[in-house]
Amino acid sequence: MTDPNTYNRPWKSFDEQLALLEARGMAVADREWALAWLQRVGYYRLSAYCYPFRIFRHEQDAQTSAIRSVRTDDFMPDTAFSDAVNLYLFDRRLRVLLADALERIEVSLRVEVAYRLGKADTFAHLHEANFHPGFRDKPDARSGQTAFATWQQKYQGLVQRSREDFVKHYREKHGPDMPIWVAIEVWDFGAVSQLLAMMKVPDQQAIAARYGIADWKAFASWVRSLSYLRNLVAHHSRVWNRNMVSYPVPPSTAWPSWGSAFEGRRDLLTKPFIQLAMVRHLVGVICPGSGWPERMAAHLRAFPRLVSKRQLSIADMGAPEGWEAWWLPGHGQ
Repeated sequence: MTDPNTYNRPWKSFDEQLALLEARGMAVADREWALAWLQRVGYYRLSAYCYPFRIFRHEQDAQTSAIRSVRTDDFMPDTAFSDAVNLYLFDRRLRVLLADALERIEVSLRVEVAYRLGKADTFAHLHEANFHPGFRDKPDARSGQTAFATWQQKYQGLVQRSREDFVKHYREKHGPDMPIWVAIEVWDFGAVSQLLAMMKVPDQQAIAARYGIADWKAFASWVRSLSYLRNLVAHHSRVWNRNMVSYPVPPSTAWPSWGSAFEGRRDLLTKPFIQLAMVRHLVGVICPGSGWPERMAAHLRAFPRLVSKRQLSIADMGAPEGWEAWWLPGHGQ
């Protein structure tokens, strides 16, 4: 039987890992400091922050003659180990700031969904009649079940895994089914996003309008993409220059005023910065007096100065020119 595993690279000590980076052209000014970082963070995790500094080589396809760019293992001249560490630290602080804002957004969305649905039915989340047939009956790509049935399974799993005292207390006193305004406390961002996407159009329109968005379909895509962003943040994954696999749909009606910076720029939709802008917009609606926009703006302005010949910036995050003009409170809300 053939072994399906083709990975054959050997284990390397921290010293060997550092030597490999040096052999590829990375400058290491302080070996003890660099070794401490490899021990603390790990080679593979740190390599994601080394990757942007690798040299491109142009290759021609033998069959099609097409020219393509391939990243080599070697680093651009003057690339320093500190460049990778500084990018890592920038990204870590970025995730901390996002976690703060995404918590507020998630909690607010839970309340809006529960308030809207609960007015008509105390147990609205359990009854498919409360949702749009075309959305709730859409087959799930993985399970083949309807979207509503898939959501029910997810919800019951969240309830079963919950260790919250209120869940045990409520079910012992009242029975297994919790009213929607109680049930929301066990939902995660994904559960909110998926339930919102199944709601009837007037309900989705009302919730989108609450957050200042005229296009309910675009707003649903915002929530879906922010659920993905929240998962990246929660799992400590790289965010700053990631190509986002879940990204917002451009509104068919008018963008918010700040959105003009992204109009006609589909290349920016898959970058993180537009999601930062969405977060900033929603925080401005939910917590108008919050200092979060200023804290994030200060962090973005503090993008690390790099030693490497490859100079990176927040433009690599998808930041459009002139973003500061509409970012701070009072501009572009």
